[in-house]
Amino acid sequence: QVQLVESGGGLVQAGDSLSLTCAASGRTFGSVGMGWFRQAPGKEREFVAGINWKGDNSYYADSTEGRFTVSRDNAKNTVSLQMNGLKPEDTAVYYCAASSRPYLVVVLPTTQFAYWGQGTQVTVSA
Repeated sequence: QVQLVESGGGLVQAGDSLSLTCAASGRTFGSVGMGWFRQAPGKEREFVAGINWKGDNSYYADSTEGRFTVSRDNAKNTVSLQMNGLKPEDTAVYYCAASSRPYLVVVLPTTQFAYWGQGTQVTVSA
């Protein structure tokens, strides 16, 4: 089992950068794929980025590719999301999630996730 806690959210201006961190506990963290999702008010939750268990393969939503970078440190049980060039439309609650199955080669929007954090608010003003 994996417990997840996000941090690093806040209020920034358009064009600024922000880094989110997801701290995980549980012995299986190093074997599971991780994803970042977001949910804006009145909208469905959407996939932002995913990274495989080794950290050598990542996948991004079209809306975030080139601006966001996902990484992980299995020694520290953390996964991070570096967000650059933030836009007002990036405003949302951001969640990290751990995949249901271990040792996935790639983490995609269709990957099944079993564990979720509580989320951290990111607000980007124009």
